[in-house]
Amino acid sequence: MQFRRLGRSDLRVSPLCFGGNVFGWTADEAMSFKLLDRFVEAGMNFVDTADGYSRWVPGNKGGESETIIGNWMKSRGARSRLVVATKLGAEIIPGRKGLSKAYMREAVEASLRRLGTDYIDLYQSHFDDPDTPFEETLEGYDELIRAGKVRAIGASNLNPERLTEALAVSERTGLPRYESLQPHYNLCDRAVYEDALEEVCVEHGLGVINYYALASGFLSGKYRNEADTEGQARGTRVAKYLNPRGMRILAALDAVAAAHAANPAQVALAWLIARPSITAPIASATRLDQLEDLIASAFLTLSSDDIAQLDAASAA
Repeated sequence: MQFRRLGRSDLRVSPLCFGGNVFGWTADEAMSFKLLDRFVEAGMNFVDTADGYSRWVPGNKGGESETIIGNWMKSRGARSRLVVATKLGAEIIPGRKGLSKAYMREAVEASLRRLGTDYIDLYQSHFDDPDTPFEETLEGYDELIRAGKVRAIGASNLNPERLTEALAVSERTGLPRYESLQPHYNLCDRAVYEDALEEVCVEHGLGVINYYALASGFLSGKYRNEADTEGQARGTRVAKYLNPRGMRILAALDAVAAAHAANPAQVALAWLIARPSITAPIASATRLDQLEDLIASAFLTLSSDDIAQLDAASAA
């Protein structure tokens, strides 16, 4: 497995990141353990989660995903085998959220406790907090890094202007800078990242770990009409892709997949992995057969013609 450097940090990560949002949601602890076992066995080392995963599930309160990952690392003695990325800033307890230094001190201790570790490899701002100056947030991260609790920091869901502003603050003050960005990006959703965010990331040497890499499962090819979405956990999310452009993308994925004896999900991820600005797309699985598709994508090499065909089909 050829690892990639995340931004300018000393973190080296696999070209695919496992999305831990499913842990404690559509994958219980027993299945989550099996998925993590296979993921690491295949040579991968990068897992992304957040303190808010999976608060949206009835009966959950947040932190379930971190807890499962922590339990797995403890049971396997495998802390050093994972690069753990988690996030803070979302509202878990009513009225408790954001990126103030005071809240960061509280949030990091809770995540460390759930993860059963004394350090987080990549700690990310989950959402922008316009009420807290970047100077304060970055000072908070500086404290955590100096204390040995965090190795590197990243951002998620920042627009180009705010990302540029954050990087400028770091350059001016000497405070730690965001080494990665976690944007929404896939074959179906290209515009927001490619229009401006990509340029900022390339210019400043940021790592990019995009989420919704398979467009909530649409790019797996299993949703081809409205009937396919009925009764599915993510069915309502993929309805917006059931249009002529979406069908054009699936047709191109089918064609490229057939040429490589692969499947659409593998090709969609391989397209992302091949993009120079992308460090590691984030994708999740709830079954071992799904995970095998994710793993295979990291070993699938697309030709320039394949990429051109996918680019043309997914053009706005």
